[in-house]
Amino acid sequence: MKFLRLRIGWAADYGPGMEPCIGVIGGSGLYEMEGFEQIEERVVETPFGEPSDALVGGRMRGRQVWFLPRHGRGHRILPHEINHRANIWALRSLGVRWVICVTAVGSLKENYPPRSIVLPDQYYDRTSRREHHTFFGGGIAAHISFGEPTSPQLRTLLLHAALEEEAEVHFGGTYVNMDGPAFSTRAESEANREFGFDVIGMTNLPEAKLAREAEMALATLAMVTDYDCWKDEEVNVQAVIGHMKANAVVAQKIVGRVVAGIPESADWSEHQALENAIMTPRDLWPVGRVEELRPLLGRFVGGPEGP
Repeated sequence: MKFLRLRIGWAADYGPGMEPCIGVIGGSGLYEMEGFEQIEERVVETPFGEPSDALVGGRMRGRQVWFLPRHGRGHRILPHEINHRANIWALRSLGVRWVICVTAVGSLKENYPPRSIVLPDQYYDRTSRREHHTFFGGGIAAHISFGEPTSPQLRTLLLHAALEEEAEVHFGGTYVNMDGPAFSTRAESEANREFGFDVIGMTNLPEAKLAREAEMALATLAMVTDYDCWKDEEVNVQAVIGHMKANAVVAQKIVGRVVAGIPESADWSEHQALENAIMTPRDLWPVGRVEELRPLLGRFVGGPEGP
């Protein structure tokens, strides 16, 4: 299929008439789904560096959808190498207000077998690069509320879509985010089970934090690929890849169903997350930082802004 490939600099304007869009972060094969009409690719330059890859955009069930392969096409980027700020900034700059994350996880529960789905409503942070998981600093201080880190409305839409596909799905649960790229030691795996965590992964918590700062509603399809090493002797990469391929087919169907159910107006609570989060008085905001964060801050400073 032929499509338009564009490069966009980060100083571009973000018009107030921009259509509120839906973003999907996951594997590169996700956009090869029935009903998705791919129109263009956009290579978005951001003040935080390069995103994982070009964003693939098109129409699906009457909505504008943007797909971003988290690890780059061909799975070239390790978890700790992902530039999450660039990824989320790029999506927000294109008008994305809802984000569906599709991610592989290890199960920490006996009754969450490979090829089942968990829709986490909580996270536990075991990462070591937290300074890279915020847009703020550099003269503008903000502290988002994060007690409920995923969108209940979007998570519910994912639940109904998964049930319609007759998938084994678990509503709620805690995702513990480790650094990687190595899988857990058995001692770490057992400790995570003792804490009562449900699934473990290496990528999704930074996405959730940054999406909240960008006033985007996010929910996650955590697709189980293994039992971590508390149950299995070792996590077998070849077995994981097999489960990932099967999970991708189900994820495509679920995402396709959910797109049709997402409202056209961005008026959920997550879309106002910065309303009472910014502590620095407006007259002290550095001009340069305002320009870098314009897709997030446009409604506070006047002038061009996203939807």
